[in-house]
Amino acid sequence: MNPSMQGAIVLVTTLFMLLSGIPVAFGLGAIAIIFLLLFQGADSLHIVAETFYSGLDDFTLVAIPMFVMMGAAIGSSPAGKDLYEALDRWLYRVPGGLVVSNLGACAIFAALTGSSPACCAAIGKMGIPEMRRRGYPDEVATGSICAGGTLGILIPPSVTFILYGIATETSIGRLFIAGVVPGLMLTAMFMAWTVFAIWRSGFRSHAPGFRYSWKEKFESVPKVAPFLAIVLGVMYVLYGGVATPSEAAGVGAAFCLVLAIVIYRLWRPGQIWHILRDTMRESVMILTIIAAAVLFGYMLTSLYLTQTLAQAIADAHFNRWVLMGMINLFLLVCGFFIPPAAIILMTSPILLPIITAAGFDPVWFGVILTINMEIGLIHPPVGLNIYIVNAIAPDVPVTKVMWGTLPYVICMMLAIVILCIFPEIATWLPDHLMGPLVHK
Repeated sequence: MNPSMQGAIVLVTTLFMLLSGIPVAFGLGAIAIIFLLLFQGADSLHIVAETFYSGLDDFTLVAIPMFVMMGAAIGSSPAGKDLYEALDRWLYRVPGGLVVSNLGACAIFAALTGSSPACCAAIGKMGIPEMRRRGYPDEVATGSICAGGTLGILIPPSVTFILYGIATETSIGRLFIAGVVPGLMLTAMFMAWTVFAIWRSGFRSHAPGFRYSWKEKFESVPKVAPFLAIVLGVMYVLYGGVATPSEAAGVGAAFCLVLAIVIYRLWRPGQIWHILRDTMRESVMILTIIAAAVLFGYMLTSLYLTQTLAQAIADAHFNRWVLMGMINLFLLVCGFFIPPAAIILMTSPILLPIITAAGFDPVWFGVILTINMEIGLIHPPVGLNIYIVNAIAPDVPVTKVMWGTLPYVICMMLAIVILCIFPEIATWLPDHLMGPLVHK
């Protein structure tokens, strides 16, 4: 059987597995083993255990549970609520100031957690009920939180960037730096749309004469300031070359845990156990997917499927921007059905030689890929953030939440176009701080 036919069978089987609801790690591992048996015989199985282990035999992976612990420590405390209230007191006079506050809180919280679901849940639990109480339309209240939560995988530290860096052997530190400006740009686009939409509707959440005093504004700062200091500290040691991502993640996780205990009095063993349990659960899930995806990638390579696909695209002689458009469409559709971690680990090794052959920067492409993953997080049928928000506000129909996310989906698509026209938005800062990337 030729590689094209084998590839078609693997593709159909993999899509069926992903749509069936089988846990991604088990599904990928099973498919890899079955196809190695079918096409290479039982002798090929001696490499399975070694390949699975080698997928986890990487010191860089230590950063994942550390960043997950940062998110778990912050998410288990009222830090999200305090952050949200602090921003609300400073931005209340802006049209739609409460929504803008939520988006700002999501952006800052994203820099603490690196996780979209954690960001969405932490800010949404406080923000959605408060926005609805003050009369904001349900689709605005829910849609803005869905979109703001996606910033968790773009603004560093980002688990998505770690996975992409591991899968493509791209510098994780450079990827983190590359995500800063696009993350801020996307946050600004979300805020600009929100201010415009609220201003156009004439809605006001506060009475015309309402004011927060300067004392009330500054009272909200002390509890939030230490966590912001951690964000700045982690950024500094990463971008200043003081520490590796794994070292920075470890120190950041330790400080977040200590602050959560000291500031919010999380003394009880049950509360600390809750943080450790959530960290272990999410970390094991991600690491198991990584190991299974490495085995899956080995199967694709050993059957010459990735090489055949890359050669077919190269032989088609597409214009490089037509090719990039096709890749974006492919990633967008994948994001509708498959979790981001699975997409990155399955597709990055295949797409990397294609995009580098076309002359695209792999760091820039990592940002483009991540924004595509963000769209998938707020787009059905998977749309994880939609279901998190629906759990927070179960009386709001899912269809209304989806309509609320639509303007933000358009903002993300526009951001991809802007980054394609001006790739320096993603590449200037890492090139300036770390020097130009040397392509192999």
